[in-house]
Amino acid sequence: MSRLVSISLSFVILLQSFGISLYDISQIDKFIEHAQFHSEQYGDNVFVFISKHYGELKAIHNEEHQEEKEDHEQLPFQQQSHFSSLTALVLNSQKEDFKTVEIPEYKSHNFFYQAPSSSLHSEGILQPPRHS
Repeated sequence: MSRLVSISLSFVILLQSFGISLYDISQIDKFIEHAQFHSEQYGDNVFVFISKHYGELKAIHNEEHQEEKEDHEQLPFQQQSHFSSLTALVLNSQKEDFKTVEIPEYKSHNFFYQAPSSSLHSEGILQPPRHS
């Protein structure tokens, strides 16, 4: 049972990511009915029908057939939706929330100098140039 629920929820999320809502799915019967009307009335195949209602021929078809406007509004995938998200960050600037940080002073030092023990240093190879 949990597999069925997870598969169905995954399918709903997939459809919503494509912008398909449950309203669009419920309007599929109107889509088929209007496609059959176009097939009988105008002799359109499925590709021409989709082009007239969702593609390149949509503007021309809407101008020529104003009497079908109500039928066109009932077709699925006609509504456009926009989702925007607003994120706000509020900083609380009350003085009592901020505490001063005290930095302790350390007197002990944890470093020391050690004389170089390299033989090159004692021979004078790594000395700076001298003026002549």
